[in-house]
Amino acid sequence: MPASIGRAPSRLEFSMSNVLAIDIGGTKVATGIVDSHGRPSHKNQIQTVLPNAEQLYPRLLRLVKETLEQASDPIEAIGVGCGGPAKDSYQLVSPLNIPEWRDFPLRRKLEDDIQIPTYVDNDAKALALAEGWVGTAKHCSNFIAMVVSTGVGGGIVLNGTLLDGADGNAGHIGHVFVDPKGGKDANGVSGLLEGSASGSGLHRALGFPAVNANDETRERVGMLVGRAVASVANLLDLQLAVVAGSVALGFGDIFFAAAQSTIDELSKIDHAQGTKIVPSELEDMGPLIGAGAVGFRALGKIDL
Repeated sequence: MPASIGRAPSRLEFSMSNVLAIDIGGTKVATGIVDSHGRPSHKNQIQTVLPNAEQLYPRLLRLVKETLEQASDPIEAIGVGCGGPAKDSYQLVSPLNIPEWRDFPLRRKLEDDIQIPTYVDNDAKALALAEGWVGTAKHCSNFIAMVVSTGVGGGIVLNGTLLDGADGNAGHIGHVFVDPKGGKDANGVSGLLEGSASGSGLHRALGFPAVNANDETRERVGMLVGRAVASVANLLDLQLAVVAGSVALGFGDIFFAAAQSTIDELSKIDHAQGTKIVPSELEDMGPLIGAGAVGFRALGKIDL
């Protein structure tokens, strides 16, 4: 790994505590308990897509209560990673892949119903917290973490600090322009990364689930992700991209080789040369750990 990535930011020392973590994705909602060492347990999940869309929040609430009943130690907070975009620092969420939730007051509703301090952030930003805390980027001060799954999102850490932006939406790499002939995203915009590389975008383009994509498609998706990462590396002076999500991890070596080749081709400016793209070591638990990290960060127990 290039020396210029930088040393890890210091971590605050704290005693053992637990956060109830909620990961809200385009196809499933997962809950679990994450302890102060970043270890998840008691994972439960439901499908996001339900016959009656209005039942999603009540089902989520039941899942949270079931998980709380399984906890053997006190829960200090609830941390949520949720797809974006959002308003007012994720007080109101509008996940692109959950059209029934528009300006949905998720944090307020959970706090009212569960009576535990609740903190919500973007799911890809949550992944960045997890990667910098206990994952692949734990020795890095400058990196981007990406989710390439039902949607495409990102969280950016610069100089050891997670970028938030005006409304908490910083890092939306899925909406970087990568291909004038690319597919449409959920907003109907053509050419953005999400329209061509997400599971939902690929399903629309192929007519079948992304898991059945051939090698040519997997390579092309890797190339498009590589274009986006190269743009971020050139712009922000970082040299590491950590990628999770069912599409990226499912597409495997073909995807990552194509992405790396594209990054090498496009990142010629001195500060971006040597940029690496690697799969998350946290695998499918990364989003849940990240949701827990949202809670610990809000409590001042992770200095990222």
